[in-house]
Amino acid sequence: MSNPFMAALGGGQGPMGNFAQMVQQFNQFKANFKGDPKAEVEKLLQSGRLNQQQLNQLQQMAKQFQSLMQ
Repeated sequence: MSNPFMAALGGGQGPMGNFAQMVQQFNQFKANFKGDPKAEVEKLLQSGRLNQQQLNQLQQMAKQFQSLMQ
């Protein structure tokens, strides 16, 4: 059985296993992103690369992620 504390720090398996890596990747993406995020999402919706259901799911996940970061 893995240690849940270590898993939360990025040393385990499962959804929380890569949390530290995910935070690092997000911070790198945020630092390198140029442009208007809303315009980029609109382009994805118009091109069909993203549908409304996927957007809704991502927004819900983002809210959950935001609550973890506070």
